[in-house]
Amino acid sequence: MASAPKTLQDAILYFSDFENCKDFLVSLRWPTGTVCCPQCGSSKVTYLANARLWKCYGGHDRPKFSLKTGTIMEDSPIGLDKWLTAMWLIVNCWNGISSCEMARGLGITQKSAWFLDHRIRFSLHIGSFEKLSGHVEVDETFIGGKARNMHNAKRAAKITGTGGKDKTVVMGMMERGGNVLTMVVDNKKRELQRYVREHVEAGSAIFSDELKSYDGLETDYQHAVINHAVEYANGNVHTNGMENFWSLVKRGLHGTYISVEPFHLFRYLDEQAYRFNNRKVENFDRFKMAASQIFGKRLTWDNLTGKQLDLETCVN
Repeated sequence: MASAPKTLQDAILYFSDFENCKDFLVSLRWPTGTVCCPQCGSSKVTYLANARLWKCYGGHDRPKFSLKTGTIMEDSPIGLDKWLTAMWLIVNCWNGISSCEMARGLGITQKSAWFLDHRIRFSLHIGSFEKLSGHVEVDETFIGGKARNMHNAKRAAKITGTGGKDKTVVMGMMERGGNVLTMVVDNKKRELQRYVREHVEAGSAIFSDELKSYDGLETDYQHAVINHAVEYANGNVHTNGMENFWSLVKRGLHGTYISVEPFHLFRYLDEQAYRFNNRKVENFDRFKMAASQIFGKRLTWDNLTGKQLDLETCVN
């Protein structure tokens, strides 16, 4: 592969050449250099240069496949040059990039850009990784529109209480100096504690605010509490790391995306968490890691819009 791009301008020029796109994706999907059929796994394939397809001789009813087959890009008419440029923008723009901006930049419709963006966010989701350990901050936040910014009619329909009522609750856990993990929750004690026990090593030091839902964690963890009504830090007892992450999330949601439906919120959280967890690497390395996660995944329009909720069709 030629010299790896370091900037957005480099990436646009580099991936404008189909052969560069091909070499890049083949090196990620088939590191040994031997292309295998995504349908049957056979290596008895021939590349059809004019059609930019491979043909498999494994004896099945779908012998031809492209670089997009078996990826989040499957069945998309949008070119690889635009797909890879969009992926570069999403993983390297710290406040995110809206579908309207993406559409203007790539010369596609806003609807196509929105669908493309969500498929990239879907690939950024990491189902599981090593449990958090050491010093772990646990916190929750409320995501939703502010009543003072709503028209009276809309406010009456959407705001039926005070505080976090009618808003979406998001829980976050951060290993200090390490990764952050987020999930949309119901804010019930049983659910919050279940997530903590699933994702944090027993015996770790956990720092949280005074939310009663965390009571009882001290049986398995070193649990310290900070009272935000009095102070925001007491030595190393604080949740300022998670508060910093929430500020990044809300900066993107309020400043870039403006309005996010609760149904899709977890994908925006996955996007922000991916950028945060890979904040210490160079742009190309962050982009390459994201591109390596697009294989074996598919998100259809019906799955995305809720018309078809069979999640088995859109996971590994």
